[in-house]
Parts: sequence; C-alpha cells; structure tokens
Amino acid sequence: MKCDLCADSAVTFVRYNGSHLCSFHFREYFERRVKKEVRKEVSLYKGDTVGVAVSGGKDSMVTLHMMHQLFNEKNGIRVVCISIDEGIEGYRPPSLDIVRKYCEENGIEYHQRSFSELSGLTMDSIAPVSGENSPCTYCGVFRRKLMNDEARKVGAKYLATGHNLDDVAQSVMMNFVRGDVDRLARLGPHTKIRPGLIPRFYPLRMIPEKESLLYAMVSGIPFWDGECPYWSEALRNEYRDVVDSLEDRSPGTKYSIVSSYDKLKPLLSKDGEPRDVKFCECGEPCNGKRCKACEYEDQLLKKIE
Repeated sequence: MKCDLCADSAVTFVRYNGSHLCSFHFREYFERRVKKEVRKEVSLYKGDTVGVAVSGGKDSMVTLHMMHQLFNEKNGIRVVCISIDEGIEGYRPPSLDIVRKYCEENGIEYHQRSFSELSGLTMDSIAPVSGENSPCTYCGVFRRKLMNDEARKVGAKYLATGHNLDDVAQSVMMNFVRGDVDRLARLGPHTKIRPGLIPRFYPLRMIPEKESLLYAMVSGIPFWDGECPYWSEALRNEYRDVVDSLEDRSPGTKYSIVSSYDKLKPLLSKDGEPRDVKFCECGEPCNGKRCKACEYEDQLLKKIE
C-alpha cells in the first residue's frame, strides 16, 4: 500500500482513523500528538528541570528521546534521566546499559537508584516471599518511591513516564472494576501539586503501544525488549487481554475509555489529594503514619530473615 499523503510505501495502517502512512509521515503524526499532549499537561519555562523515568524499554526510551528533542539548551530546560535498578539478574542490567549509552551519546544527565538502598532488598529476593501479593505489587511501590525521591533531589518540576494509551486504559478499567475511586482520582497526569510529590505526566498517554514500538523502530531508537521474569504474575495481564479484545472488535475503544475517564475525573475528587498532607519518617508523603514502601520493607525483611 502507498502512503495516503505521498507516493512512498506505507509502513503502517492506522485502523482507528483508516489512514496508511509512510515512515516520514508516521513519525510526523506521532510527534505532533506527543507535543500536543505535553503542551496540555505541563507548563515549563527557562531554568526548569524535567525528570524522565527510563527503564530502557521502548516506551520509556521513546519518551526520553521526545523530551530531549523538545527540551534542551535551546530553550534552557534541563532534562534528567532517572533509572531504577530493581535487582533482577539478567534482565535489568542489559537495559540500563542501553539507557546509559544513549544518555552519554546525546549529552543527557543520567541518575540511577537501586532497590538495594532499601535495606539491601532486590526483586530477586522479594519474589520468592511475595506471598499473596504479586512481585509487581512491591516493585511498583518501591520504584515510585525511589523515582519520586530522586526527582525531588534533582529539582525536577515534573516527572515524565513512558505510560502509553494501553497502560492508561488498563489502569482505568482495573480501578473501575475494583471500585477503587480513590486510586482512580490519583491517576496521572497530576494537575495539582501535592507537597513532597513530584507531579507526573505521560507524553505517550494517547499513543497506542504498537505505535510506540513502530516509532522506536523507524526512528532508530535503541531499546531493550527482554521480558521481566515476574511479569506473568501481574493481574494487569488479564485486563490487558480484555481491553485488547475490545479494541480488536471496535477500533478506538482505548481512546474512548481514557476520554471517558478524563470527563469523570474532575468529579471524583480534588485530584486525589487527601485533606491533610502527612509525611512518613523517610520523607515521602503518605496518607497514614507511614508510606506503603516502608511498610512493605519491614514486612519483607521479616519474611526474608
């Protein structure tokens, strides 16, 4: 098939709008939507710092690439790459090598934190004792704590993550089904700043996962495509299958799910903020006396001992 906008061969067919696009016009289409989302979610000025959470996978590498293209010495906005080593042997080290090399080649400031900072814990030591919780439950909590802490230390005004349209649609469905209104209200992008918490935003929020992968490939962006050994235990996989099935039957369903959520979010709460802002002894904001990461840390240390 030929591209609908020129005589070159198409590299993709966008089902939800019926267009065939070549490599050049697909990249143009992709970048235009990402820029629109960034303008919608954040307000940045000369001298500001943007943190980018990067694992080395396709989505986070595309996000880092786009943030580097948009914010650099030309507009005086500092971009800082933040990576987390969860301690998964054979999986995380190769991906972090890709991130470090990309940052070195493109002059991007690189910062790395590790789960081992949390009393020597690693995902390889956590997984065998995770019990009724999946390993992903602990991983997500610890990653968010370390990313927020590092973003705060580097003075980031915002923290960009690689969540794509599929991720957001799945999260909305999961929380609707569980009736977790509080968590629904706390989903990013964050429009109100909560003390101690660096607001997150999602440049790829309206980009389907398949398009993120294609953009990385046609743009020559390096990424790690290895599969986490603990991924199969995540409950999210079941919701991924449901959402993908709905999308196959009715193209555009993922957009509809996220768009519906956007209309409902203002009615849920004041951006998920609690009435009283509290802080854990570790410095992280929390809803109770301690943050979830510290609670999990104590529980896991007792199990491992």
